[in-house]
Amino acid sequence: MNTLPSLFVSHGAPSYALEPGLAGAQLGALGRALPRPRAVLVVSPHWMTHQAAVATSPRPATIHDFGGFAPALYDLAYPAPGEPALAGRALALLQAEGWNARADAQRGLDHGAWVPLMHLFPQADVPAFQVSLPARLQAQAAFDFGRALAPLAAEGVLIVGSGSLTHNLYEFREHHAGEAGYAVAFTEWVREAVQTGDVARLVHTLERAPHAQRAHPTAEHFLPLLVALGAAPAALPATVLPGGVVHGVLSMESYVFGEAIALEPVAALETA
Repeated sequence: MNTLPSLFVSHGAPSYALEPGLAGAQLGALGRALPRPRAVLVVSPHWMTHQAAVATSPRPATIHDFGGFAPALYDLAYPAPGEPALAGRALALLQAEGWNARADAQRGLDHGAWVPLMHLFPQADVPAFQVSLPARLQAQAAFDFGRALAPLAAEGVLIVGSGSLTHNLYEFREHHAGEAGYAVAFTEWVREAVQTGDVARLVHTLERAPHAQRAHPTAEHFLPLLVALGAAPAALPATVLPGGVVHGVLSMESYVFGEAIALEPVAALETA
């Protein structure tokens, strides 16, 4: 089996499950273009733990870890099976690289995992499991965390860092109208670094990018990008999945690291 690329996906708000828009259409096209993986490993900011943890459940539950959204969201389920053997392999790789990692046999899939997976693999027929994002992780350590998981890509595992290219919850809750210029500028800066394979620039994004503090008042939704970058077989080639800016402030752009993929033309979808 050829080594799979890795993926950073902006998962937006939970309502993305029902309102896929351009980003959801792009993920659907990507899922159809990729070789079928043995499993998907997702690192999401909605599962942060003191020490790294790997979910080993054979039947991960769909976790509705949000409140105040449309009732229909709470009826959704993503019944993909787990993959305990590959989860165990992920655990061993992390431990071999010095990470104090543990197994979690109860953990299901949080919305940072199942919402984008609904668009990427809508049949829920690809096994999926999560690896937690260690708390207090710094940028270089997030990249190194991805490097520890990288051998799985040669074993048929699609490694996905799920976050948000911009993530200012205060402004999201204020319901800003129109696209915020800072979100567009930040996205363009990151996109240029992705397209040129500038790993150092990406690792230092939150120090150097324009409007970085406003785009990410806290780092947890950006760090999965660095995990995915570290897990990639190479920074280049890369594929950009433009998703626009939703709710005025959330950039939905996503990236494939390690493969140039020609996606079929897609149009924004209003409903799933």
